[in-house]
Amino acid sequence: MRLIVIDVQKGITDERLYNFDVFVENTVKLIDVARKNNVEVIYFQHDDGPGTGFSIGDEDFEIASQVAPRPDEKVYVKDINSCFGNKEFEAYLKEQNEDTLMLVGLQTNFCIDATVKSAFERGYKVIVPKDANSTFDNDYMDKETTYRYYNEMMWPERFAECISVGEAIAMLHM
Repeated sequence: MRLIVIDVQKGITDERLYNFDVFVENTVKLIDVARKNNVEVIYFQHDDGPGTGFSIGDEDFEIASQVAPRPDEKVYVKDINSCFGNKEFEAYLKEQNEDTLMLVGLQTNFCIDATVKSAFERGYKVIVPKDANSTFDNDYMDKETTYRYYNEMMWPERFAECISVGEAIAMLHM
């Protein structure tokens, strides 16, 4: 199993997120447990392109300090929603013969959703710990409704196993 931390970047990791404090607390907890149990933690940063303020070299692009990677942990950059848009990442997983991915991070309705579905389509077992992904209000749904739509209706029994943080921690201990 690998723990994939998606787009927890300075420019979007703040109080605007649904259940912000719980999201950060749970994400930090899962990272800590993974590290203590020798489960590889892999990070992603989303790059919107030069001049957007959310690209390589921009402060907002940097990984949020609460979840900062260690120097020996892999960090990949992507410029589309799915982490599988980064071919080096995809090749690495194949090389490692990985079959289970635990996904945490931002945003529920964009990069998390795209990665959940891309991983599922590639045959991975996908684990999504509840309250370890989050998003903002949008033009169609408030942030809580958006979060619940994916975590409670869209992913379970279709694309991912959505479990409690406690269950995720138990899985990381195996």
